[in-house]
Amino acid sequence: MAKPTTRDRLVGATAELFRVSGYHATSVKAIVERAEAPFGSMYHHFPGGKEELGAAAITTSGLAYGDLIDLFFGDDVTDLVEATNAFFAGAAWTLTESDYADACPIATVALEVASTNEDLRRATSTVFDDWITRASARFVQHGIAPDQAPRLARGLIMLLEGAFLLCRAGRTTEPMADAQAVAVAEVSRLLA
Repeated sequence: MAKPTTRDRLVGATAELFRVSGYHATSVKAIVERAEAPFGSMYHHFPGGKEELGAAAITTSGLAYGDLIDLFFGDDVTDLVEATNAFFAGAAWTLTESDYADACPIATVALEVASTNEDLRRATSTVFDDWITRASARFVQHGIAPDQAPRLARGLIMLLEGAFLLCRAGRTTEPMADAQAVAVAEVSRLLA
């Protein structure tokens, strides 16, 4: 496997820091230190500075997180209800394993910048749209009516992101379990 490029390390470090600290609390200095990159390389690869790098990190990590939709709801799934259950259980596991520090970098940034930074708002919106499109297609594939799939996809993403927020604030996975129960019930209802 090829060694990650400096650009890739900068993007990856930014995504990691956004997940934990958000956009405003993540400094350029912290990014280049985490990436083990020379300071000047940041502006070489991202002449638009932190904002350009942030948009790249949002896009890249958004695609990676979108791949989780394909993993949990992919072609080999035989039980959509159980897949939904596993999806939320995996999110709860990630929270506890990271001591509530590792949640979604997209939502973290979206909450911060939606009213103040149009480029980053658009980047987060594009990622969410991709997730909804991917999840909708998978849900239709597994028996959800095409006219119901986008609403279900948006609902599951809203449940997940809201649960991340409440879990991190309360340092408990109880909100994720509640979101899981609601999601499983809705998938079951739509399949009936």
